[in-house]
Amino acid sequence: MSRTDRASRLIAAPPETVYGALLDRESLEAWLPPDGMRGRVERWDPRCGGGFRIVLTYLDPTDSPGKSSDATDVVDVGFADLVPPERVVQRAVFEADDPSYAGIMTMSWYLAAAGDGTEVTVTATDVPPGIDQAVHEAGIASSLANLASYVEAVG
Repeated sequence: MSRTDRASRLIAAPPETVYGALLDRESLEAWLPPDGMRGRVERWDPRCGGGFRIVLTYLDPTDSPGKSSDATDVVDVGFADLVPPERVVQRAVFEADDPSYAGIMTMSWYLAAAGDGTEVTVTATDVPPGIDQAVHEAGIASSLANLASYVEAVG
């Protein structure tokens, strides 16, 4: 059975600014890792059909063992659809030996102008069953909060 996780947030920046942060390597490294993690992009090709590989490292892996190693989640992400400044669709595959993390998860980032800001909604479909739903939705919400702080500070 397919599972869908979601989160959304109003960000005080125009859609073009938010969209730019979704497709800029340094920006993504800064805001994508949820609380308790840091990220490093190893490969970057920001076009439809391109993608990136990111290594997310847990700052304290004691309570959150990684999917790829004791302290890391390694994810290969492909850009399936890019519609500036409205939508970014990613296909994510976790590097993991555990079959409960197998499969292709689709992450759709929808951006809608809302007054002087942007309503950003993230929908994750075909979420692997090994990923706890509450933890995943909290992680998406944390990344959205980081994205808001990042783009609002840039102006």
